[in-house]
Amino acid sequence: MVPPMSNFPTVSEIAHIADLPDPAMRNLQITLCYHRLGLALAERTGREANWCVFATWASKQAGQTIRKEDLARSLEAALGDADRIRAVEQFIAGVRRIGVRLKTRKLVELLWQALDPEGAFTHSSEAVARGNLKVFAEIAHEFARFYTACLPAERFDGGSLNAFLDGLRSGPPPDGQDHLRKAFRCYYEALFATDPAGRSQFLFLANLLVGLHEQTRLQPEIVEALEAPVISPRTFVQNLLQAYYPDKPWLANAVHIILRAAGRLVGFDAFVDAYLAGARRQAQNCRRASACASGRT
Repeated sequence: MVPPMSNFPTVSEIAHIADLPDPAMRNLQITLCYHRLGLALAERTGREANWCVFATWASKQAGQTIRKEDLARSLEAALGDADRIRAVEQFIAGVRRIGVRLKTRKLVELLWQALDPEGAFTHSSEAVARGNLKVFAEIAHEFARFYTACLPAERFDGGSLNAFLDGLRSGPPPDGQDHLRKAFRCYYEALFATDPAGRSQFLFLANLLVGLHEQTRLQPEIVEALEAPVISPRTFVQNLLQAYYPDKPWLANAVHIILRAAGRLVGFDAFVDAYLAGARRQAQNCRRASACASGRT
């Protein structure tokens, strides 16, 4: 059954969403649009999974990083469970040994402030947002074109298929669209396949080809998101003391200099290194999941 054309996201709608200035709102619209694209193709292929279905999930996951939710939740879990995480308990003891006197819960909040994740989180958020937009602006655009040109056909029409494929750039990714050319040919074959197994094979190959193109195109953004830095130990100690003396930055600086000169931070540096290593692993694990969600199916 050919679905009504009014259900298809159009090329102009794709362009409108891509032009939205707010990354979080744009991501929500991208996710919804992928959902509609996935349903439209599924109406012709027996509701089997297509790339747009995977892209819906991936865009939703990417949105958590764009809104800085996944990294914050992960690090808050690592820092907030001081009763059960020995490393954090040891670190709290080390903080108290340099003169910071607070109750455990308040101290955990102070540690979170001192980690100052905003820079790294923002870096990851921006990289994932660019990747989310890059994929959508290119691939969703081609799906919208494909739907308009080919999806309404009730019988195989090689001429309309070739006319659509001629609009794709020649060459391998990241600049060319040869993988997309092969993928959409497979999607078109799936529209008219009478054998369920054959249709599934066409869809599976098409999904892989779009995913390969997408992954190649997004590699720079994935690497950038994964390599977003966590602050240095020295900056962490400075931030910790600044948070402890929020209204007296001069005192925070003086205490830091005195502690460093007196050798009180020699042992403390080991705690800082252990703490930041754990925080860095948590952050990078979240970045890896979100970046790959944005760049892989």
